[in-house]
Amino acid sequence: MVSQAVRKYYRSSPKKLGPVLELIRGNGVENAFTILSAVRRRSAPDIAKLLKSAVANAAEKGHSDTDTLYIKEAYASKGPTLKRIRARAMGRAASRKKRMSHITIVLEERGL
Repeated sequence: MVSQAVRKYYRSSPKKLGPVLELIRGNGVENAFTILSAVRRRSAPDIAKLLKSAVANAAEKGHSDTDTLYIKEAYASKGPTLKRIRARAMGRAASRKKRMSHITIVLEERGL
C-alpha cells in the first residue's frame, strides 16, 4: 500500500456507490479520473475528489510519479443509518432509512 484516502459518513448507500467504484478499481490514476469525469452519477465528483486526496497522500509520502500508481482497492462499506418517519394515510407512519457509507480508496505502485 502506497497511500489511501477514506471518506466517512458519505450520504449515499453502498449499493449506489458500488458500480462507480467497480469502474475505477484496477485502473491507473489518470485513467480513473477520465472514467469518473464521464460517469453520470451523483457520487462521481465526490469519488474523484477522494481519489485526488489519495494521490496527494502518495505525493506526501514521496511517490510523486502518478503514472506508476494504480487503484488497488476501492470499496464502500456500510455506515450508520438515519431512521426517519414519513406520515401515511389514516394516521399511520412508515419508516425511512437514510443510509450512509464509508468510502476507501487504496493506491499502490505498479511493479514494472
